[in-house]
Amino acid sequence: MKNVDYIIVGDGYAAFFFAHQLIMNKKSFVLFSENKKGASQVSAGIVNPLVLKKFTTFWLAAEQIEFLTKTIAEIESYTGENYLIKEKIHRIFHDEAEKNLWSLKSETDELQPFLNSDFESLDTIVNPFGTGEVNHSARVDVDGFFGGISAYMEDRQMLVKEKFDYSKIEGSTYQDINFKNIIFCEGMGVRSNPFFTDIQVIANKGHHLKVKLSEKMNHHYTLKKKHFLFPLNDNTYYYGGTYDPNERENEIDDFKTEELKEGLSAFYPHDFEVLEVNYGFRPTVKDRRPILGNLVDHPNYYIFNGLGARGILNGCYFSKELFEHIENGKDLMKEVDLKRFNK
Repeated sequence: MKNVDYIIVGDGYAAFFFAHQLIMNKKSFVLFSENKKGASQVSAGIVNPLVLKKFTTFWLAAEQIEFLTKTIAEIESYTGENYLIKEKIHRIFHDEAEKNLWSLKSETDELQPFLNSDFESLDTIVNPFGTGEVNHSARVDVDGFFGGISAYMEDRQMLVKEKFDYSKIEGSTYQDINFKNIIFCEGMGVRSNPFFTDIQVIANKGHHLKVKLSEKMNHHYTLKKKHFLFPLNDNTYYYGGTYDPNERENEIDDFKTEELKEGLSAFYPHDFEVLEVNYGFRPTVKDRRPILGNLVDHPNYYIFNGLGARGILNGCYFSKELFEHIENGKDLMKEVDLKRFNK
């Protein structure tokens, strides 16, 4: 029989960032992963302190970005790789009114740290009103992040590449493993979890394209108009992703594919080839806050879910909050506590 401090169940940012907390704090664990590509693995990995449709910020944006930067440096200390790509976001303005609104908001105390007041005009793309740079923005090498941490865990027998079987858990034992705590980080997979049947996560489907551009960009930015465009490692580009709150079947939506192609054509006036279409289902919550907490009848059974479209930032920041709650008795923020639904 094997004894561990934790079992983690999941494939995405919640599971991997919580595993990082355990690695840094020298806790024993095994992570059960189906090794599938869910919403986290096909995400853009954008690190963005703003809502770029409205030029506003969001809850804990500065704190989350600061903590992510620190965390990525910690991950580098044991994987040997830094997965933070410091390429700023440039928002392409639709018209002069958007540009003026950016200027006005860049003078406010709340947004001055994030909105660069100097504008640029970029070549290769259509941007008659210029672009605005988002300070403190970046992106994460998503494939590298999951691949690097997976390899580290696999080398140390912390990773089990198989589907977790709920029928084989009895109290604090799973198969031949005794555990102190178990953390379910399953995203939309929580709908099959018999212990958290009341969790109300909403699937938000997102598509993105992998494209080959006929004219390469001469700048190293992440471009944003309706969606994000940035270079990948193999001379191709990522363009996406869409937001579809109306749950649809588990297949590529041709309407969303066309929406993306039209969106790219709106500012990239050259030929491009669509190499792949990918999608994932983001686990979102009605109040747009993650879900952390444990069961009353199984107090060592925890959930970490509902990261939404900001999976990297939410997953990183709240992994520490959950760890401190379990290990040191720190109260969970009421905004993310599972108990907020018990009304």
